[in-house]
Amino acid sequence: MSESVLEPGPQDYDRINVLVEAELVYWTKAFGVTRERLAAAIQEVGPRIPDLSRVLGEPR
Repeated sequence: MSESVLEPGPQDYDRINVLVEAELVYWTKAFGVTRERLAAAIQEVGPRIPDLSRVLGEPR
C-alpha cells in the first residue's frame, strides 16, 4: 500500500481491483498503456499483475 495520500497506490500489488478507479489509473500509468488497452488485457488474462505483465510488459 502506498505511504502517500497524494499519490495513492494499489491496495494489492498482486491484482488490480477493477472496481476502484484509483487502481485503474495507477496501473494504466504503471504499464504505460491506455485505459482501453488495460481493459482488453484484463479481459484476456484477468486482473492478476503477473499475468498482465506477460501481456503488457513489466510495470514501470
